[in-house]
Amino acid sequence: MKNPRSPSDLAIIILAAGKGSRMKSALPKVMHKIAGRSMLEWLIERAENLNPQKIIVVTAPNMEDVANVAKPHFIAIQQEQKGTGDAVKSALADLKDFQGRVLILMGDEPFVDEDILNQMIAYDGIAVMTVSPPDTFGQGRVITDDDGYLIRIVEHKDATDEERKIQLCNAGNMCVPADKIHNWAQALNCDNAQGEYYLTDIPKIAAQEGVKAKIFNVRSDVNWGINNRVQLAEHEARAQQILREDAMMNGATMIDPSSVTLSWDTELGEDVIIEPNVFIGPWTSIGDNVTIFAGSYIEGAIIDEGAEIGPYARIRPKSVIETGASVGNFIEVNRSIIKAGAKAKHVSYLGDAVIGEKSNVGAGTIIANYDGFFKHKTTIGERVFVGSNSTIIAPVTIGDGAIIAAGSNINKDIDTNALAIARSKQENHAGWATQYRYVKKEQKQNEQDDD
Repeated sequence: MKNPRSPSDLAIIILAAGKGSRMKSALPKVMHKIAGRSMLEWLIERAENLNPQKIIVVTAPNMEDVANVAKPHFIAIQQEQKGTGDAVKSALADLKDFQGRVLILMGDEPFVDEDILNQMIAYDGIAVMTVSPPDTFGQGRVITDDDGYLIRIVEHKDATDEERKIQLCNAGNMCVPADKIHNWAQALNCDNAQGEYYLTDIPKIAAQEGVKAKIFNVRSDVNWGINNRVQLAEHEARAQQILREDAMMNGATMIDPSSVTLSWDTELGEDVIIEPNVFIGPWTSIGDNVTIFAGSYIEGAIIDEGAEIGPYARIRPKSVIETGASVGNFIEVNRSIIKAGAKAKHVSYLGDAVIGEKSNVGAGTIIANYDGFFKHKTTIGERVFVGSNSTIIAPVTIGDGAIIAAGSNINKDIDTNALAIARSKQENHAGWATQYRYVKKEQKQNEQDDD
């Protein structure tokens, strides 16, 4: 739910220019995903909930993927990596005539508390978010006066041994008056251990004008911010815990919740049962009374009411499993529709196909949908019986009620209620196996003698 605040009094700057060097990745840091969604998308959603007049995402040159995710919001380019203060300067041109509050958010803190942000926005002066994380290494330390107001923030690299013992740390996010931020940003200098323009110097500059900085502390059970893959995994684990708990509170049963992976947009109906080691990727909707058996992998699919999936089934994007259909052991469904009541129970590949209502696909069936250049469609009618170990070579249409004999290779249309047999005639040769074994044993003995 969006904040009812008037959009005229708030602008948000999201700092997202980090290149991911500490992630050991060519991918920009904010594009790394949590529960199937980039951390930048998580943060933009939270920013939008605050109902700002504008959101400005600061990125670096040649980060088109970041810019694409940020659309339709404003994009500002930080030409060189000169610190958080320099990043904010890059966004100021888009705030030239803005009056109100400017909220500055760090792009690597996707799950920032919206309630705390609202409190910061409501404060007239400088509002600085603080945190007491489990591990303070690398975090800027917050030094306050006797009244609890911020005196200064010392970056970890610049802090003394005594200052590093402080548990209260800078969370990075800050809210400042728009009519002050231009002058304060211009007053920043890079006289520090990293030679960067620190956003954290703004409270000290503001204090010289008599503007106090108030701290707003947040709780965190994971390390604050995401700077490496370990911290990314910590946030993934936390996100999964929240998603699972929400799903179970809304009527889904998970036999072993810790082994189930959900995505940020997973939709689960009531009385869904999910067995262990199930992965559900983005863009997946699962209806009421669906059972997903152990080891199944589902992404980008719609599973309708009462369907059964797995165990060890793979449902790929653009697939629909309709009401009461069953996709069983080691079945892969790709861009296909399994109509109501249809069944494919054992070891099959069903690609670019429509399987009609109450049809039965036997074990080992392959729909050969790709000719090396193009994908082709297969349409199977209602109440069709496909015998085991059949290959259906697309494009082909199979009429209602047809039967395909086991072991057939089908490459032509089949009429309604017809029987299709497409396999070689069996031949039995009496005594052939005995003679064959005799010849092979003699050949093997000769080879051993030669050695």
